[in-house]
Amino acid sequence: MDFSLTSVIGLTAATLTTIAYVPQVYKTWHAKSSKDLSLAMLLLFSTGVLLWLIYGWLVKDWPVILANAATLLLTGGLLVLWFKYREQ
Repeated sequence: MDFSLTSVIGLTAATLTTIAYVPQVYKTWHAKSSKDLSLAMLLLFSTGVLLWLIYGWLVKDWPVILANAATLLLTGGLLVLWFKYREQ
């Protein structure tokens, strides 16, 4: 992998958009409440991330694969928490 400005920008964007979900996962888990999370948003976003992951796999683009795999794990975790804490 080259470390051109384009690559650095892409990797930085992938890192930031992936870790953006960490505070939400932590807050939902810590508060044991998912009342402020939109199930529709989580499902749509997770589907989009899954499709990006498949795309990355098809074109063999490791930054796309890694970023979207990590994001899918985080949003999947939010989905699990949504169902676990939805009534609380």
